[in-house]
Amino acid sequence: MSDIEIRDDRPAGRLEAVGDGEVVGHIEYFVLDAPRTALVPVHTIVEPAHEGKGIASSLARELYAVAEREGVPVAPLCPYVVKWAAKHPEEAPAADPELLAAAKKWLAAHPGRF
Repeated sequence: MSDIEIRDDRPAGRLEAVGDGEVVGHIEYFVLDAPRTALVPVHTIVEPAHEGKGIASSLARELYAVAEREGVPVAPLCPYVVKWAAKHPEEAPAADPELLAAAKKWLAAHPGRF
């Protein structure tokens, strides 16, 4: 599947990879407001039939590109995005520990969200 479109469904908190008219993967995230605005990815999911095709990597790359375009940092809580960022420091600046702590606190306060 070479024609993957990635779209940001901000109201739903999902960055989606779409191929052949179907969502084949997504990153669930939220926008942290304090102590300052940041994108916080929580889960990366790729449909089993589409694993191993670089979809998760494309989603992570686009998440960081969206953050850069918006001038906000990323505070990753998703294990996949954390690993991807460590492998791509030129595209994924290190997360601010204060933002990570605030993101974890927000997530703990909203247990049913993810």
